[in-house]
Amino acid sequence: MKQHSDSLPNPTINDIARVAEVSLATVDRVLNARPGVREVTVKKVNNAIAQLGYVRDTAAANLARGRIYNFTFILPSNENEFLSLLETQIRMLDSSMRHERTKLTFVRVAAFDPIALAQAIDAIDPASVDGVAIFGPETPSVRDSVAHLKAHGVTVVSLVADIPSSERDNYIGVDNIAAGRTAAQLLGRFLGRKQGKILVLTGSMLARDHLERRLGFDEVMGRDFPDLEVLASLEGRDDPELIQRLLPEAFVANHDVIGVYSSAAGNDGLLRYFETHPDIPRPVVVAHELTPLSRSALAQGRFDAVISQDAGHLVRSAVRIMRANTDGMPINLAQERIRIDVYLKENMPP
Repeated sequence: MKQHSDSLPNPTINDIARVAEVSLATVDRVLNARPGVREVTVKKVNNAIAQLGYVRDTAAANLARGRIYNFTFILPSNENEFLSLLETQIRMLDSSMRHERTKLTFVRVAAFDPIALAQAIDAIDPASVDGVAIFGPETPSVRDSVAHLKAHGVTVVSLVADIPSSERDNYIGVDNIAAGRTAAQLLGRFLGRKQGKILVLTGSMLARDHLERRLGFDEVMGRDFPDLEVLASLEGRDDPELIQRLLPEAFVANHDVIGVYSSAAGNDGLLRYFETHPDIPRPVVVAHELTPLSRSALAQGRFDAVISQDAGHLVRSAVRIMRANTDGMPINLAQERIRIDVYLKENMPP
């Protein structure tokens, strides 16, 4: 191949073909990762791309081909406010990205049901979908279903709860262990030198995000607040009705509960229990996700702090990452990092 030491100001695929000494059709096949090109030829084309400083205009290429991105979100079917926020953000972004030739859809599957989740993933036609964002448990059946999508060239990201043992491309969500540590620090500092028990409400210990929050919580509680006894997790499956039924027995068996960590959804059940049992001393409460319900609880002093992640950021990041992976483009990891937000009564956004 001829050597050209200087890059061109605006190199084109014609320049790549000339420098690599191949046809335009060959360059197109390499750029679009299509089969039928020998490895040595692929290397020549990539070397020419690097030498010329060529940056592909994927938007123009997709417009020329009439391509439309199709991304699907798989969400749990629980009716809680955080999932409703995610659903609303997906609908809004779908509407606003139509001019960018991007279509977003979502399906709901039974919460904490890995078989139902695997079946939902298997039902996706890889030929009609470019990327899938999955919010669900990590099990062998789910991993196998993810591997099936990946084998057919579909980008897969995990959302809110990671599936690190699978072939998923990226995880979009907060560091849940760090979120649990944060909750422990907040509760411990709010309680000061008091001694008593901490009740932990969770959805399911089979859910990785819930398990990781508990691990982080226990780590800090055991290290920094040994005078506080953390009780076994009460699994409410994100169901307010179930949580409301479980709480009376938990409080009767543990009359000295002075703190509650609500690490998952179903906060409505906890608040309803407080309303129907006004005689119990109000514990310090740290909950998750800033929703209309938790905002109201903060404003009224029924919750002391809420740890949250931005639902809009989650959805936008998932779409940006799926598009970048689909196009083989780099990802700005700093932009896509989901922050752990801590809200008190005094700093709630308007």
